Amino acid sequence: MLLRVGSRGSRLALTQAERAAETLRRRGVEIALVPITTAGDRDRTKPFGEIGSRGVFVKELEEALLAGRIDVAVHSAKDMTSTDVDGLAVGAYPAREDPRDALCGATEIRPGMRIGTASARRRAQLLALEPTLSVEPLRGNIDTRLRKRGERGLDAVVLAACGLDRLGLGAEIGLRLDPAVMLPEAGQGALALQVRAGEEELVAAADDPETRRRVEAERLCVAVVGGGCLAPVAAHHDGVTLTALVAAEDGTWLERRTGDDPSLLGRELAALAR
Repeated sequence: MLLRVGSRGSRLALTQAERAAETLRRRGVEIALVPITTAGDRDRTKPFGEIGSRGVFVKELEEALLAGRIDVAVHSAKDMTSTDVDGLAVGAYPAREDPRDALCGATEIRPGMRIGTASARRRAQLLALEPTLSVEPLRGNIDTRLRKRGERGLDAVVLAACGLDRLGLGAEIGLRLDPAVMLPEAGQGALALQVRAGEEELVAAADDPETRRRVEAERLCVAVVGGGCLAPVAAHHDGVTLTALVAAEDGTWLERRTGDDPSLLGRELAALAR
């Protein structure tokens, strides 16, 4: 069997796709990788909200799946919309890696620092933690953001720890931020293998049930809150408890709650955000 596996064309995305592909190859599946450029890749300067809604890194891959040009799409689970697209399903979540955010360029967060990030979620939590920070917009792939930190004289940048680890750049991390300090994006650290609905069996062998349990609880909670690229919303399941938050982007208010029921927790946070 030959599976055409679609992926964004960045170094990190192709590395992730190759990891997923290798999991399937070990089960006797032949793989052809198909790089696809997304809206988020084409425009690396505008804030995400000016490009489109959440999903700017997955839309073209989903369209290729629906059109039959690929059989599997490999996504960073955190890039996906919080609800599944009609006609598509996540057939597998391979075992999750480090879900934490990483501070690169410094070993602690200090008053008055200049920190780069394009994430509204990270910006809100950083400013809630230390209001004197200057949080500056910073887009691009991992290599670009690490380079721009030096070029722009930033004290640090915040990136996903898993992406740095996957590229062999773990040494760039000065501090892995505990979720109690910086709650991760829903799905962060996990890959999602998306297929057409009814074809989940194509990738089912790569599924890790515990990762699926946690990530789907996070995605459901965020879907109920109504979070998107412009909404500072986060959710993380540590295996025991689901924690979620909503915040103002400037960090002037932040509400964090824990619970066992993703829908109930999401409704509670949605009411607080009104």
